[in-house]
Amino acid sequence: MIIYCAGPIKGNTTYQQNYVQIVQIVESLGHAALSEMSSKFHSSIPLNAKQIYSRDLKWLDGSKLMIAEVSGPSLGVGFEIAYALFHKKIPVLAVYHEKADQISSMIHGCNDKKLTIKKYNDLDDLVNNIKTFISNNGGN
Repeated sequence: MIIYCAGPIKGNTTYQQNYVQIVQIVESLGHAALSEMSSKFHSSIPLNAKQIYSRDLKWLDGSKLMIAEVSGPSLGVGFEIAYALFHKKIPVLAVYHEKADQISSMIHGCNDKKLTIKKYNDLDDLVNNIKTFISNNGGN
């Protein structure tokens, strides 16, 4: 299954390593993780803002699910979640670390049935949340 993975790149990067772990978990489960954090999709030349936008929307358009690390605020991740939910209408898992102190009200307040929000404490929690989400949405 093709899964778009999102996390902060320029926003609050406190939990960026957890975003990297999400990509690794998705790949270890045998799925394609579309993310610039994946070594499989690393660009050898720097992309400008328009190229990144086009690439990421193309990746989202080709994905069946989205998993987003939302522990730190990021305008880009928020945009991608909204695009996935309201344009593509694909299921989204938004995960946040239990120590994160400011999860967006726009995420927590969203009642879209395709949005699943889960808190995690450690890597095991993160793995279990991802496995359950994928399984509940047609994956292995």
